[in-house]
Amino acid sequence: MTDIDKYLNNVDADQRAELERIRQMIKSIVPEAQEVISYGMPVFKVDGKYLVGIAAFKGHMSIFPGAAPIKSLADRLSGFKLSKGTVQFTLEKRLPDEIIKQIVDYSLARIRK
Repeated sequence: MTDIDKYLNNVDADQRAELERIRQMIKSIVPEAQEVISYGMPVFKVDGKYLVGIAAFKGHMSIFPGAAPIKSLADRLSGFKLSKGTVQFTLEKRLPDEIIKQIVDYSLARIRK
């Protein structure tokens, strides 16, 4: 069992399923991504560099891609609560697969350039 599995085991079942969906999507896009816990949350790294983080909170979940992907995708993220490096979403208003893919692709391109 990985540290991310342990984290997810302590999350509400519905949120766990949603974060697992995102986790599997990230792993399908970037199979070489390393999974670690950083700042108490699941984080994915590529070549030792931060790709994206995910976390569950009371009443919402977040993906943490950093400021640049959010700024770049702001028009597609309308309707979600945003902060400088975070997109908040809920079980009722999930992040679509296409947006997750765009966030991960953007973050990966930033690492590899």
